[in-house]
Amino acid sequence: PGLVLHVSLRGKMMRPVPDGSPDDVVIMNAAAGEDWDGFVKYCVGWNLAGLECLSGIPGFVGGTPIQNVGAYGQEVAETIVDVSVYDRQTDVVRTLSSNECGFGYRSSIFNSTEQNRYVVLSVNFQLMKGGSPKLAYRDLQEHFDDRMATLGEVREAVLNIRRAKSMVIDPADRNSRSVGSFFKNPIVENKIFDRISAGFENMPKFAFNETHVKIPAAWLIDNAGFHKGYELGNAGISANHALALINLGGATATDILALKNEIQAAVDDRFGISLVPEPIFVGF
Repeated sequence: PGLVLHVSLRGKMMRPVPDGSPDDVVIMNAAAGEDWDGFVKYCVGWNLAGLECLSGIPGFVGGTPIQNVGAYGQEVAETIVDVSVYDRQTDVVRTLSSNECGFGYRSSIFNSTEQNRYVVLSVNFQLMKGGSPKLAYRDLQEHFDDRMATLGEVREAVLNIRRAKSMVIDPADRNSRSVGSFFKNPIVENKIFDRISAGFENMPKFAFNETHVKIPAAWLIDNAGFHKGYELGNAGISANHALALINLGGATATDILALKNEIQAAVDDRFGISLVPEPIFVGF
């Protein structure tokens, strides 16, 4: 029950840059209903750096600020200048600056403190004309073996890596029937990581700040007794990505939730860490 809006606003254009900005700065505006990967492809085609690592993500431009979409070492918060929104509470159209959006790791005011208040209308991104691609992710660094790469080459590499993990939609690949990574990578205090890692050799981590680290949720799932290709009724874990929960055919929301609960319970029991889902649950 409830009202569902299908935002189909389309259009993308270059906007004037603020006075005093460097010559290579470009402000790109995209309406909320623009296909996200199509927009990334368009920007890369114009040699605009800042979004190349976010290639292949299904969805629309308007969805990207909601959870501060990120992948392969890049987040939209790095380039978002502001977001035009319809405020359902005051019945006005507003422009929220990047700071006002409250971006964090896979979060913003849109999916936390102000959930359901705003409808995203368009987004302004600050990109760099002729800028260098971001190669912060290990898979990309290894792919290019420390050589210089173009934006187009990085986009193609990201698409190939995602495709190998069934993270690009393919009707012929049942492992791609997912909503992407189902769980966030947990962020824990250094002392908690030290306690857990004492029982494992070379437990992976990523630096988050001076006091916390990020642990790959996929590693936790693997070491909590699950494996790629695990099945529970009509739901399962992708054979190519431990973080993707897939519909094997005829799965209901209840089936997916049962698998989610089983994974969360096992990880909590083994490591004392609560995995937090990334998807938004509607109606339950």
